[in-house]
Amino acid sequence: MVCGARPLLALALGLAVIGSLVAMGAGGVVAQDANESVSEEAYREPAPEPGDPYFEARAEDGSWVSYENPRDEYRSPYLGDGSGKICVTLVNENGEPVIGESVPDTTVTIPTGGATTWHSEADPITVNFPMNDHYDFPLDGDQFGTSPDVAQGDGYMDSHCYEFHGNPEDATISYGKAQISGQYADRIEVAGYIQQVPQGEGWDTDIDPVAAAEPYEEAGGGWTYDAARNATHAQAVVVLQLDAPADERLEPSNTSDTADNGSTEPPTGSNELTGEADSGADGGDEMPGFGVLAAGIALSVAVLARVRG
Repeated sequence: MVCGARPLLALALGLAVIGSLVAMGAGGVVAQDANESVSEEAYREPAPEPGDPYFEARAEDGSWVSYENPRDEYRSPYLGDGSGKICVTLVNENGEPVIGESVPDTTVTIPTGGATTWHSEADPITVNFPMNDHYDFPLDGDQFGTSPDVAQGDGYMDSHCYEFHGNPEDATISYGKAQISGQYADRIEVAGYIQQVPQGEGWDTDIDPVAAAEPYEEAGGGWTYDAARNATHAQAVVVLQLDAPADERLEPSNTSDTADNGSTEPPTGSNELTGEADSGADGGDEMPGFGVLAAGIALSVAVLARVRG
């Protein structure tokens, strides 16, 4: 190789490193293209805060937060502390939560076993789209995403859930495969199922619903409580994704970072974590993107300096 080409090669290498790192987000991962055409734009519903009628409670240490759910019922007679919920999350082609405005007169039905037949809306579970036309509180769960400012989730509601309490602590809860029917049934795909039996540790929200969804058989189709292992609560989410014909989709309006109240900041305050929690894993994941970027730039400069020397 001729000597004159070495600086050019080093410069090209350095620029390539810098360019690849700039493409990475603050969390250190390559940003996904969320600007593909969609059949329905994201539905941005900030999580309730204290004073809101749908805010219920939060842990003093900031480890969890709970919201009121109109579909939350207690067994009578109350037979034990076995509780749980089954949810539906509908996302658009970019994986963003929606409420089904593009698929009116369409329904998802989830069969359930005998342990939930006492629940007035869980035998079977039926969700009608669009959810804002059929329910006063369309989305009641923040099941996915993370934010350093909230205890669980990313501060925006994304799921429509049915909760049940008072089952025996050794009961088995089961659910069947989701069935889609109605006018636009062919535009909804069942991405899969997510089931967690957290053994007292809470629902893990740090997952992408589409990527984490599993086939029905792998997810489990139900669970059995085990009080000896502190596993008296469990959850399952049916993940649905829109898939409309390309010629009937629209371009996103690039307002996905704007909440309904016009704010461009995620909700804070009511769901804030403690300072100790903020310095934990979630907070630690924010800096690597910039740290790696700075290191890459320094490396590139070092390479150039070495070649020039």
